[in-house]
Amino acid sequence: MFRFAHINYFYLLALIPVLIGFLLFFLLWKKKTLLKYGDWAVIRQLMPEYSIGKQILKFIGMTVALIFLILALADPQTGSRIEKVKRKGIDLMICLDVSNSMMAQDIKPNRLERAKQSILRLIDNLEGDRLGIIVFAGKAYTQLPITTDYAAAKMFTSSINTGIVPTQGTAIAEAIEVASNGFGESKHNKAIVVITDGEDHEGNVLEQSEAALKKGITIYAIGMGLPEGAPIPIFTGNVQTGYKKDSEGQTIMSKLDETLLQRIASIGKGMYVRATTSETGLNKIFEDISKIQKSEIEEKQFSDYEDRFQYFVALALLLLIVDLFVFERKTQWLKKFRPFEKS
Repeated sequence: MFRFAHINYFYLLALIPVLIGFLLFFLLWKKKTLLKYGDWAVIRQLMPEYSIGKQILKFIGMTVALIFLILALADPQTGSRIEKVKRKGIDLMICLDVSNSMMAQDIKPNRLERAKQSILRLIDNLEGDRLGIIVFAGKAYTQLPITTDYAAAKMFTSSINTGIVPTQGTAIAEAIEVASNGFGESKHNKAIVVITDGEDHEGNVLEQSEAALKKGITIYAIGMGLPEGAPIPIFTGNVQTGYKKDSEGQTIMSKLDETLLQRIASIGKGMYVRATTSETGLNKIFEDISKIQKSEIEEKQFSDYEDRFQYFVALALLLLIVDLFVFERKTQWLKKFRPFEKS
């Protein structure tokens, strides 16, 4: 079993494209500066030992060394011993709406981000329960198969956005079906939490709710949004450029369909809660879920892990040492091979 103990350090990998951009800017600036002194072909003859290829080679070495150091900070670990662990819990599937209407800002910062924040807090409170995540818009997909790996659950939750499902819509029925099948042959008590604004456009959601109940699955629903609704923002990159409009040029208002969600929860023998500007209601639902009788879950897992960061530190140091002996001047064999110097 392999894992990283501190996955947050992977955000440092965002430095790589920044460094690449800096290198390209530096090379272009250097060439532009040299061109002020005359024709490039003449300048090259005056600097026979100048090598762009060697500079790029040194940069690649430094970049790979940085990647190894980031991996070392994340602390890669391997499992060294497997043991059977018994725990009590239930199986819980969260179905999260990622359609564009979930970007409405009647609940700050927006419906989707507030839902994600609540799911992350829920994960922090889980003990022994198994969790799975389904994302849906026009189609439903398994974002995270049911698991007790809460670190993975938090990582997958953080990565959710409206672009994760290419087809727009709100297929609640399909989400409930995918979640129901995601439990597999589990004999544990099961529950589904649907988090959406309720504007269902596809499928027979009430029939799917009944089918899930027949399998012994309790269904809860959280309505994201306020009854008066809010416009759906349009973004270009990370900048909001306006609001979604209909064919007549009128701003579309995304309104919470509480009636549908109340019926889903009623059929599923669960509970419906409407999110407010102060809380999403997930805590209230989890309090009710915690009353469900927990079954004993036996699973095999790695109990001991050994750190492997030292190997990545060694590789990084080796590359840095090699970089000290790589000079920016041309070497004899590089003079015969100049793929970087044709321009």
